[in-house]
Amino acid sequence: MTDPGNIVAGRALPMRAFSKSLPMDLLRAREAVMRRFRPGLRRDGVTEQQWRILRALAAGPMEVSRLAEATFLLAPSLSRILPELEARRLISRAQADADLRRSVVRIERKGLRLMATHAPYAEQVYAGIEGAFGPERLRQLAGLLRELEEVLRTEEPRSGKVKRRARA
Repeated sequence: MTDPGNIVAGRALPMRAFSKSLPMDLLRAREAVMRRFRPGLRRDGVTEQQWRILRALAAGPMEVSRLAEATFLLAPSLSRILPELEARRLISRAQADADLRRSVVRIERKGLRLMATHAPYAEQVYAGIEGAFGPERLRQLAGLLRELEEVLRTEEPRSGKVKRRARA
């Protein structure tokens, strides 16, 4: 049976409906979670991306390329965001000792203070999510998401080529 949510211009598409796709499910869930965190981020004057950078750097200094990987930010976006964080003295950059073409980014005291200011709000949001969803279900969800990521990271991606059916 054709999914009524998957008809375009009177024709059924040979794929699952947009609203039932895994990427959309993940994006909807992410948006629902981030909707809880955004008011505190706005209050503390940082964007979601800036917060991800600070969180990543709290673990220790990183080369820019590693920071991009850790925060899931594209290099051009990261290149635009870092000067802003530097100007606010939340982070600093220096040349890498091993390779002067690379730079290492570190969080500064002011960045750590901002994190300490925001932490109670973030933990309150986490507690609210845990209360609404349940601590065990939240733990299971996190485990399943990590497992999915691991399976998809280690599985060889398909070529993307689709075999077309021969027309009779």
